Amino acid sequence: MSTLEYANVSVRYGAQQVVREVDLTVASGGVHGLVGESGSGKSTLAAVAVGLVRPAAGSIRLDGADIAGSSAAARAARRRVQLVFQDPYAALDPRMAIGASIAEAMRATGRRRPKAERARRVGELLELVHIDPDRAGDPPGAFSGGQCQRITIARALAAEPEVIIADEITSALDVSVQGIVLNLLRELRAELNLTMLFISHNLAVVRYVCDTVSVMRHGRIVETGGTEVVLSEPEDPYTRELLAAVPVMGERLEWDE
Repeated sequence: MSTLEYANVSVRYGAQQVVREVDLTVASGGVHGLVGESGSGKSTLAAVAVGLVRPAAGSIRLDGADIAGSSAAARAARRRVQLVFQDPYAALDPRMAIGASIAEAMRATGRRRPKAERARRVGELLELVHIDPDRAGDPPGAFSGGQCQRITIARALAAEPEVIIADEITSALDVSVQGIVLNLLRELRAELNLTMLFISHNLAVVRYVCDTVSVMRHGRIVETGGTEVVLSEPEDPYTRELLAAVPVMGERLEWDE
């Protein structure tokens, strides 16, 4: 298990600053939620951790090792953090069998495996996410959205990460399918002792999955704490606004005239 730390991280896209002096710690073995409205900078924080975006300032460390730099050591350390994207169909090559996609991700470990060993490991990973290993030769188009998201999780695990970043991984799925994926994450956490940053705009999902949570607005963290505390007794006005915006079954929605 490992600790992922953002220290005073800022990110710019051209002249626009989208992340502002963020301090965030994902504790070893924990699941830390990150919530906020669209455009608040959540996905940018995910992209920075895996090297898709360079920070303008600050540092990102995994067990004290810099993973935001361009050195060979930073790149090697960064492989220990794996990102699962929102759209599983876009994340998987439609021309490549799912088993081949998972096997390709094993290269991130830096170890060479014989073909038979790769095939065995692919089968183990598919079983771990409740996909029939006999379907390893099928393309992504042969699977439902929920199944493809489980396959992308298996591919992330193939790299033997210390930290998983899940970026809105259930938002494109039907509600019934969301539950299957969320329960799988809870299983994997228990079995593999994973550390996870779980990004979502769905507060109910965050409450179900996460131990701690940070609330992000306009590129800044405005509140952090235990999930139940933050979502039951929020201190920041913006967090209270988020909670007030969640529809409650049986209550009338009030519309401006």
